[in-house]
Amino acid sequence: MSARAHLFVFLVTVGALVFILQLVRRRQLRAKYAMLWISVGSVLAVLATFPVLANNAARWVGVDYQPAALLFGAVAFLFLLVVHFSWELSRLEDRSRIVAEELAMLQQRVLLLEAGDGRESDISRVGGSDDR
Repeated sequence: MSARAHLFVFLVTVGALVFILQLVRRRQLRAKYAMLWISVGSVLAVLATFPVLANNAARWVGVDYQPAALLFGAVAFLFLLVVHFSWELSRLEDRSRIVAEELAMLQQRVLLLEAGDGRESDISRVGGSDDR
């Protein structure tokens, strides 16, 4: 790549880092994800500033064409990111299902209490006992 292309990549990376910091400042991006993207941006900024590092890393891995090694690294990183987000989504779906079930039980308990027909045994069976 030419020096002009490296400068362009560096400027785009710095712009992305500033954007990430703005999202964190506005509390629109959680810190754990911000640290991930700041780390990725920092690595890209270093590779754009010192392109010989990318060439040496590609040769060390055994790849002669540096952009191919960079592309493989990006695809591997994105694959791991998608797996992580899928895990997070599954965990959140389980949590929201549990919350919805608890809400339904509480609503049923409120309806039984509002009915006031004195069926205490039904209330404790539906909503569970208060002395857990």
